[in-house]
Amino acid sequence: MSISYSSVTKKIWMSLMGFFLMTFLIVHLSINLLLVISPTTDLFNEASHFMGTNPFIQAFQWILFAGFIVHIIIGVVLQIENWMARPKGYRVKAGSEDSFFSKYMIHTGVIIFIFLIIHFVNFFLVAKGVIGEIPETMVDGKPMDDMGSVVIALFQLPYYMVGYLVALLILGFHLDHGFQSAFQSLGLNHPTYTPFIKGFGHFFAVIIAAAFMIIPLFIYFSK
Repeated sequence: MSISYSSVTKKIWMSLMGFFLMTFLIVHLSINLLLVISPTTDLFNEASHFMGTNPFIQAFQWILFAGFIVHIIIGVVLQIENWMARPKGYRVKAGSEDSFFSKYMIHTGVIIFIFLIIHFVNFFLVAKGVIGEIPETMVDGKPMDDMGSVVIALFQLPYYMVGYLVALLILGFHLDHGFQSAFQSLGLNHPTYTPFIKGFGHFFAVIIAAAFMIIPLFIYFSK
């Protein structure tokens, strides 16, 4: 009984962390899209400057990192438990397993984790001055780091742009199953609204992945 309760608890925590990270994706996307909708990098640099200097956001980013770690660790633990409990696989698959990509959630998760490490090195550590240097720029008479030029320089590298697109495609697949699976883990299943949740999950995954992919493509081919 304790093992079952422990497994359910892990799934609930993983789902809550998943929703938390999905919210972060929306915020992150809204900032990155400033590089597309604005003719200059000023708006993006202002947003980056605000994010990098606001004490609340700086403290909150560590909660975000913790959310990523908890989500990843619980996902790995649950997958190992599934492998150990059913080494020959399921004879009858549950409804949440019907999706083709549900079989590869751990694999897509690992790839996304590797991408996050690369992303962390290229942006967070650079922004913190741990590695590399960030050029400065003036926005409305105020000096600030030109993070926009750092993003543009990276996305103008063909191998980085392609790798970023592949990672985003995999993220879309991960979100597609993860969204509806999170609701199921929280026990929010009902014949009336579950089909809507699944449909919205597909929509959310496509929109988030496609919108993120527009950014490197726009920068690579126009700047």
